[in-house]
Amino acid sequence: MAYYEHVIIARPDISPQQVDALVEDLTKTIQDQGGRVEKSEYWGLRNLAYRIRKNRKGHYALLNIDAPAAVMQELERRQLISEDVMRFLTIRVDELDPEPSPVLARRDRDERRRARREGRDDDGAGSDSDSETEN
Repeated sequence: MAYYEHVIIARPDISPQQVDALVEDLTKTIQDQGGRVEKSEYWGLRNLAYRIRKNRKGHYALLNIDAPAAVMQELERRQLISEDVMRFLTIRVDELDPEPSPVLARRDRDERRRARREGRDDDGAGSDSDSETEN
C-alpha cells in the first residue's frame, strides 16, 4: 500500500459538524475498501487564495491515508460527485508524518503566545515574566 496526504476544501456555508461528518464518511469509505486513515485534522474555516464558485472561504481538512491506488481513485470519484467538496488535492508521500501539520502547529504556537501575553498583562509585566519567556 502507498501513503497519501489528502486535503479537502469544503463549502463555507456548511457547519464544522457537517465537515466532520463528511470526513467520517470518507474515512469509512477508505476503511471499507481496505485502507487506513492514520491521521485526520480539521484546519477550520480559512480564506482562499482565489474565489472558488464565488466563495472566498472554505473549510479545510487533512487526511493521512495508507491505502492502495484503487481506493484513492474511488475516494476522488466520490468527491467529484459531492456538492459539499469544492476542491481536493491528493499527494503521494514516502512516509506519513505523525506530528501535527504545520497549520495546527502554528495555531497551537499562536495560542500559547496569546495565553502568555494575557498572563503577563494580568501580572503587571514584571521582570520575572520576561525571564520565563527566554527559557
